[in-house]
Order: sequence, then structure tokens, then C-alpha cells
Amino acid sequence: MLDFLSVRNLRITFFVVGQDAALEKNHAALKAISANGHEIGNHSFSHEPWLHLYTEQQVQEEIESTDFHISSLTGQHPIGFRGPGFSFTETVLAVLKQRGYLYDASTFPTYLGPLARLYYFLNANLSKEKRKSRDALFGSIWEGLRPLKPYRWGGNDGLVEIPVTTMPLLRIPIHLSYILYLSAFSSGLALSYFRSALAFCRLAGVSPSILLHPLDFLGADDGVGLDFFPAMRLSYQHKLKIVGDVLGLLCDHYQVVRMREHAQCVAEGSATSVIDFRTRALVKNL
Repeated sequence: MLDFLSVRNLRITFFVVGQDAALEKNHAALKAISANGHEIGNHSFSHEPWLHLYTEQQVQEEIESTDFHISSLTGQHPIGFRGPGFSFTETVLAVLKQRGYLYDASTFPTYLGPLARLYYFLNANLSKEKRKSRDALFGSIWEGLRPLKPYRWGGNDGLVEIPVTTMPLLRIPIHLSYILYLSAFSSGLALSYFRSALAFCRLAGVSPSILLHPLDFLGADDGVGLDFFPAMRLSYQHKLKIVGDVLGLLCDHYQVVRMREHAQCVAEGSATSVIDFRTRALVKNL
């Protein structure tokens, strides 16, 4: 991934799981990510997508432990967070604010969360207990009502929220895993789909925040398993070609920056909405 990004002169944000950062075998990779100029964000310590079940103390420990391992190895203190499985709560946002975070990137404004969860359940071999703990994975249908543009939680000095971009109006996913899944049927169709998404973003005035996943860079020939993940039956050569084409299209229309720069632009005065967390609760109760 680092070589792939370096050739294209791209610097991005890696959200790192704390328990991975704690393992000595991963220290060289983590240091290399930082040394190559990429931002490192907090992706929780345990990567359990049910933060809504955590106590405040557990949330504190998840975020603090991950901060410690990342900063002690790289010198970077994370200022951005993405919840595993797009999970977050008001408690998570409060803890992030207390710890001096600038932004959160856990919202996924799509109506298709329940379908994504069903796909995952049908393709992953999970026990009944594990399914129950993941019953909020990818959110409810009401997530599709969330804003696509960045906003602040709770007030003008609140945490900046940078949503994972979905296609304006339709609110269907456009990040790399979905593009790669479409490319299994037709590479031309997949790239046309992404071009259309970018055109919709420009019309709606949305600066897209595009999610990449490590498995977007690995294929069936790498032998990592995880066949339930979209496009894992494709070769890595095919996937790298599509990822390169997608990033090329993105760079044709936008200046690609790390998420901290995006959040700083929002914080420094561009017009943004202010969202009260209680608004979300009201919407979900309708």
C-alpha cells in the first residue's frame, strides 16, 4: 500500500486498531506508515463494532490504550477517530472531545446498512451470540438521513464530523470495496459508477471522503481467507488496477489530502452545519 500511494504522491489517513499497534511484529509497519507522511487515526483498541454496549469507562480505555500505542511508536497523537463497523455513541464523541480530538469519521449516510449487515451475516460463520452482539452493525435505515457534508456535533466548537461519502440523493455506497465488487461483473461498469458518483458530488457541492480497506489491496491469490468480504475472489492484480483507476479519477477532480487537513479546513471557518446528537435520537424514534 505504501509503495502504491508513494508512486501517486498521495498522503492519506490510516485508522489503526490498538491491539494491532500493540503487537511487536507490526511496529515496523506502523512506523513506516508515519515515516511516509501518512496520518494515523484511532480505530478503537479491540475493533468491536458494538460501542453502543460499552460503558463510559470501557470507551475511555479503548481510546486511551490505542492513543498510547500509536503515539509511543510514531510520535503522532491521533486527532481523528473511526468507529469499527461505523459504530459510535454520544459517549464516544464526548470522550474524543475530552481527549482533544479534532474530528470523528464514523457516520455512514446510507439506507443500505441493514442489507450490508444481512450480507455479512449470510456469508460469515457466526454463532447466535455473535450475531446478537452485531445487531447494530452498519447502522439502521435511518442512517441515510444523515448529512453528507461535514458538520459539527453540539455547537460551534464541537467535534467535526466527516461522513463516509455515499452517492448524493441515492445514498448508496461508493467506497472502494463496492467499486471492486462491481468490477467482478464489469470493470467498465464499476468505473462508470464511480464517475457518476463524483459527478453527483460536484453537483451537490460535496467534497468526497473515500474509504479504502486493507483488503482492497489483497486478492484471492494472497490466501488471506475472509471470502465473505466483497471482491475477495478477485486477483490482487485486478484489484490494484481498479484501485489505481479510481484514485486517478478522484485526483482528476479533487486535491486529495489527509483527513486532518480536511477537518482543519472545516474547523477554520468554512460554512458547516451544527448537529445536536438529540436530533439523531428524534429521527430514529419517528
